[in-house]
Amino acid sequence: MKMNTDSTKKLQRKRAKQLRKDMTDAERFLWAWIRRRQIQGFKFRRQQPLGPYIVDFVCLEKKLVVELDGGQHAESQLYDAQRTSWLQAQGFCVLRLWNHQVLTETEAAIQAIANALTPPRPAYGGSTSPAAGGGDLTSPYFK
Repeated sequence: MKMNTDSTKKLQRKRAKQLRKDMTDAERFLWAWIRRRQIQGFKFRRQQPLGPYIVDFVCLEKKLVVELDGGQHAESQLYDAQRTSWLQAQGFCVLRLWNHQVLTETEAAIQAIANALTPPRPAYGGSTSPAAGGGDLTSPYFK
């Protein structure tokens, strides 16, 4: 069983490496803005394996996943919902942005990421953690 897990992880790392080489224009553009700790000093990784998935971008320190969606994602809503649910169950917040918005509304996209990195604290001691029903940081601006 361990060999199967090891081979699966190896294949996943290989796939992630290939995805880093074949980034979309929007992914490449956003990566130029978020790499090297350019947003509030937080480090992002690109095309990072997390469990059974490879996410577009992740800040492990803040447990924030940034996913860029193109036209093909309209057809894979169920898969995206399952993926988001799994990520939230692991304690990650998921921010989904459309490719064209990253390319044409860059400042708003960067601001949405910055806001997700430093969510407001609840005034009454509530929780914004995924375990408490929070964690879906999809901005209404990007719907």
